[in-house]
Amino acid sequence: MGANTVQSSYFYGMEKDTLEHLRYPIGKFEIPRVITENDLEGWITVLEQLPQRLSDLVTPLSDEQLEIPYRQGGWTVRQVVHHISDSHHNSYIRFKWALTENTPIIKAYDEKAWAELFDTRTAPILMSLYHLSAIHAKLVYLLKGLSEEDLNRSFIHPVGNQKTSLKENIARYAWHSNHHYAHIENLVKREGW
Repeated sequence: MGANTVQSSYFYGMEKDTLEHLRYPIGKFEIPRVITENDLEGWITVLEQLPQRLSDLVTPLSDEQLEIPYRQGGWTVRQVVHHISDSHHNSYIRFKWALTENTPIIKAYDEKAWAELFDTRTAPILMSLYHLSAIHAKLVYLLKGLSEEDLNRSFIHPVGNQKTSLKENIARYAWHSNHHYAHIENLVKREGW
């Protein structure tokens, strides 16, 4: 029985609550009401450590293991790794826009369509691990140098015209880091890899 068959049988007949937990293993993102300096430091640390943590988690996996989805109907491990890199690249650009323009409307991207592109489905994960390492080094360096005034700058997401401060975006991407890390970590644990 192949790995995909084994994985499919794991998901067969799961309750909706279980699948929802697989989809959001650390819960859905909630914008904090109050953001403290300690919160920001903790979130920036998450961003700083993600590239190495993710690399340590996924580089031992075989090509066959990288092709297994973290949940039924979800992306493969390979797609998740490439998605994190793509998403955090876009986030870095959004920080720069908010710092250099007056509450800009950012460019949205179709993450599901990006995840189905040839490179996301087939490229070696080292490409995105290296990219993530570089983009996070730049992002963390930038974030550590922002003033309170900078952190309160914001951008508008065109979907729903949602205004997001840079403080909130730091929280969102720390959550996003842990969210996708947990997808892969939970799969690794379930499968006993």
